[in-house]
Amino acid sequence: MITTTNKEIIPVIKEQDVVPLRNRVRDYGVKVGMSILNQTKLITATSELVRNLLKYGGGGKVMVEEVTNGRDKGVRVTFIDNGPGIVDIDLAMRDGYSTGKSLGLGLPGTKRLVNEFDIKTEMGVGTTVTIIKWKNG
Repeated sequence: MITTTNKEIIPVIKEQDVVPLRNRVRDYGVKVGMSILNQTKLITATSELVRNLLKYGGGGKVMVEEVTNGRDKGVRVTFIDNGPGIVDIDLAMRDGYSTGKSLGLGLPGTKRLVNEFDIKTEMGVGTTVTIIKWKNG
């Protein structure tokens, strides 16, 4: 069972919000004792997803949490927007699919960088993507 030991919600409404968010996510990674490699994977995934949040969702909010699962510590980051939603989630999760110019990872590349990845979308309501990177994952 995953429990949250610390969390904060960060509004992301403009490009200038991206670097402070990345820095906060890094701080959480450091706090749980994540290696530099795992911090880099987490921050790269965060960068891709926050850019999607801005570009496709028109901004939103990001919840950053320090989580534990038994002895394992990690960081959970949830991206929430009220955008148009994703028309075809299966297509969006396919390697090589892109609707714009991003880091080029897309959702499937982002999924490979983290240990847990969940996406929920509803047309006209928005999209929520949740990732977890475990300290030793």
